[in-house]
Amino acid sequence: VTRSLPISLQSCQCVAWKPCPVGVWPCPSESQHVVAGYSDGTVRVFSVSRTEMELKMHPHAAALTAITYSTDGEMILSGGKDGTVAISSPRTGMTIHVLADHKGSPITVLQCTRKQYHDFGVEGGELWLATSSDRRVSVWAANWLQDKCELLDWLSFPAPAGPEGLDSFPPSLAAFCPWEHGVLVYVGFGLQKEALFYSLRKKQVLRKISLPAFATSLSLSPAAPFMAIGFGDRLLRLQPCPAGAPQDYAGHDDTVHFCCFAPSGRRLLTASHSAVLVWEVTGA
Repeated sequence: VTRSLPISLQSCQCVAWKPCPVGVWPCPSESQHVVAGYSDGTVRVFSVSRTEMELKMHPHAAALTAITYSTDGEMILSGGKDGTVAISSPRTGMTIHVLADHKGSPITVLQCTRKQYHDFGVEGGELWLATSSDRRVSVWAANWLQDKCELLDWLSFPAPAGPEGLDSFPPSLAAFCPWEHGVLVYVGFGLQKEALFYSLRKKQVLRKISLPAFATSLSLSPAAPFMAIGFGDRLLRLQPCPAGAPQDYAGHDDTVHFCCFAPSGRRLLTASHSAVLVWEVTGA
């Protein structure tokens, strides 16, 4: 541990790094920030170099479950346990939008990606998606300069009826596909154990990849057509796309509840109950 950020009496539920400015690498130390979502509904921005909190906002009435920056770092998107999504400005500390489309189901994923202007017949320079525990995914086009968000697509994935609550089901996870523009990948509890590739242009599932179990974590490599998928039986799978023989790895002590590729795609971070592993991805 090289730095320790201030301790809060509230529980930190999710964190995200602020992206570096476009064309600037390595990121200047004064630009390094993390945003964290807390159990009291607050969003807090910390300076890494100064190890201090710079901003505290309270856009949610419930605990946060997901958080991310826009691709330019100018907005913070946060999702709550009650299904609301807030869009806030770290410059002004103001919450610009509160969206209730997923209300009633915890937000599991928030992700932003750059897109070309008018790619999908709507204005804006960025796409973002929200995924909730009830197997719904909303995709939005955003124009942050004009404070506009327009719903582009709404996906609902069927699943067998079950007597248990949503917390007992595998998580609903979605991500934009880095190597196939206009496509997102979805995994979650459903009729089959599979990963679905959905085209935002064609409004349909393009293909499916069978999985050995319901996924508990998902990450798509930004450098090559590979997916990392975690499972509840301590298994990590590296899956070539669109087809190819998967590579399975053990090493975790429990459910692989988190996996994330590095920006280079050459390393993969995974976590379970009491183990954090860093993998060298040599074949991707």
